Amino acid sequence: MYLKSIELAGFKSFAKKSELNFTSKISAIVGPNGSGKSNVAEAFSFVLGEQSIKSLRGKKGEDLIWNGSNDTPRANRASVKIVFDNSSKFLPIDYETVTIERVVHRDSVNEYIINGSQVRLRDVVELLASAHIGSSGHHIISQGEADRILNANIKERKSMIEDALGLKMYQYKKQESERKLIKTRENIAQTQSLRREIMPHIRFLKKQVEKVQKTIELRDDLQNQALEYCRREDEYIKQTTKRIDEEKSPLLTKEKELIKELNEAKAVLEGAKHRDATSEELITLEQDLHKTRDEKDNLFREVGKLDGEISSLVRMVKKQEELAFSLEHKTITLVSVETLSTQIETKIKEAKKIGDIETLLKTLDEVGELLSRFIDKNKSKVDMSLLTEAQKDIENLKESKKQIEESLGKIKNKESELSFQYTALQNKIEKEKDSNRDAEKAVFRVMAESQEVRSKLHTLAVEEETLRLIREDFKRELTELGMLLGTHILQFQSLSFDFNEPRNVQEERRRKIEKIKIRLEDAGGAGETDVLKEYTEVSERDAFLEKELADLEKSAESLTELITDLDLRLSTEFKNGVDKINIQFKEYFAVMFGGGEAKLNVVKPEKKNNIDESVLFNDESELDFAGGTDGKAEGYDGIDIEVNLPKKKIKGLMMLSGGERALTSIALLFAISQVNPPPFIVLDETDAALDEANSKKYSDMIENLSKYSQLILITHNRETMSRAGILYGVTMGMGGSSKLLSVAFEEAVTIAK
Repeated sequence: MYLKSIELAGFKSFAKKSELNFTSKISAIVGPNGSGKSNVAEAFSFVLGEQSIKSLRGKKGEDLIWNGSNDTPRANRASVKIVFDNSSKFLPIDYETVTIERVVHRDSVNEYIINGSQVRLRDVVELLASAHIGSSGHHIISQGEADRILNANIKERKSMIEDALGLKMYQYKKQESERKLIKTRENIAQTQSLRREIMPHIRFLKKQVEKVQKTIELRDDLQNQALEYCRREDEYIKQTTKRIDEEKSPLLTKEKELIKELNEAKAVLEGAKHRDATSEELITLEQDLHKTRDEKDNLFREVGKLDGEISSLVRMVKKQEELAFSLEHKTITLVSVETLSTQIETKIKEAKKIGDIETLLKTLDEVGELLSRFIDKNKSKVDMSLLTEAQKDIENLKESKKQIEESLGKIKNKESELSFQYTALQNKIEKEKDSNRDAEKAVFRVMAESQEVRSKLHTLAVEEETLRLIREDFKRELTELGMLLGTHILQFQSLSFDFNEPRNVQEERRRKIEKIKIRLEDAGGAGETDVLKEYTEVSERDAFLEKELADLEKSAESLTELITDLDLRLSTEFKNGVDKINIQFKEYFAVMFGGGEAKLNVVKPEKKNNIDESVLFNDESELDFAGGTDGKAEGYDGIDIEVNLPKKKIKGLMMLSGGERALTSIALLFAISQVNPPPFIVLDETDAALDEANSKKYSDMIENLSKYSQLILITHNRETMSRAGILYGVTMGMGGSSKLLSVAFEEAVTIAK
């Protein structure tokens, strides 16, 4: 036996705690009308999850609670507790005994408890459905509802049969799968919508990333070129500085020695007692020539500086020209933009006044032409103001250089004239044989050597000036590269190369670097990290959505397959179940009527509309889960009942008398119960309309049915009582409270007789 007991406390007329223990396969509950015995049947429906207060003979939850009497105060809550023996694990829960309790409070709040733990109604329904137990149906037949299956429409009747066959769990699974499928399809649509929304942004970011990657490639190329350039340039400057210093040092020493020797010779000439005009002329000539050469050296240095400045400005102008003609760095005036905006607004206002489509389309074309002309006009426009100023500076420097070169020419002519005089005087002195002439010859020799030393020093000075300009350019270049590449450029010191290459190769390398720098400036480098980060994040988001979409589509496919499988299983098991019920129905019907035939037919009513009214589970409504379908939808398979009474030409239910309907419904209920026996069946006065002969048949059927299910009978019929192993009597005292009285089996037979 599965059902052990039921306990009522404050439920309807049971003011005090009352417990019914079911220790027999057949238990009967008897009592006079109005004693409250039918409340026991309703207690079963209540604790098993019935949500219709009307079916429990009430209007609201408070009506189910003991309302009090003169000697017993009203209760604040009503509870019903049912206990199952689960040693056979007919309920899918790991307990030997399972207790289900439902409590209703006066504010109509309900509590559901399984083995002391509060749960949801859904949990109770799912647990019981697995054992083919529900709050209503073929296993709880309340008073006056014995022929409910006959009065039901074909859709409701089919639902009852499905419930009796234990197919509700499959229907719950199907409905749950359909609900999940709808939700999954909504999620698929939302995910696809999200992917469509971010796709244009991904395409835009992808183009930006391609630009960034191109910029990164340019920067990498620039870094490689710049590191080699800086290393070679630094080494060139160091080696050239070292070479000049090494060449300059002995020349400076030689120059000092020559100056000393010249001064000594000049001192001899100046100190001579008989210094003649030739010596005076020699000293004067030497001084003029020395002064002239100093002026020439200064002018050469000025020319060198101007050449360096002109070269630097020329490089800058070339770079600015390349930037000016680049489309990325075009600039336009605000006035020109405002003028364009005014023209467009005027055309739009005129088009709005006219208001027809052709005018609007024509206006769009005109606006497009305005924009195209504006772009073409400004595309070839170049801001030459900075370039013009730089060109002026170059021209001014060239003019200054020209003036210095003119002065240099004059100095050279003067130097040539003095050199000519100097040579003539030298020849004259060579011919004379005076003691002072040795000193004069020494002056000529020292002057010649000094000229050679000065010439070499001048050459080195020009190299030094050139090297100074190179060093300044290198510092400036290093600063610019540092701004583009960061401190990484300072690592050029650690590189090693073969430095034996022509200088023009390094110059070509520098020109290449300048071109890369211009391309980098055109590409722009701001926000590279942000673009890459955003592209990575958006791409990862899209990849996640793509994976989620694939999972959702796979889930939808699985749910669709599951629904198809459940439909097939429901269809197959329903058909097989109906066939089995028909076998039992035929036998029970023949027993009840002494012959005749009865069977169930699966019919398809005409479909009046295309609306699918099947009820899906709703996460927010446990009542939908517990209630199942509403039985109002048309266009579904249904169950029709065909009867053929013996010795009567009656084949339709509408032609049956009340007694015949009762016998037919009892035969069908028993047939259903025997095909898929529930753990227990509650029958509330289903035998009330039977005469003595039929009561005997009914009781025999009851006894046979008890082999498959535990029976709780609410009855007035003595024959039915005699088959019970235990009787519970329900009485009602003066205060309107129901009380229980139990009678053992031995006494039950005596009382029944």
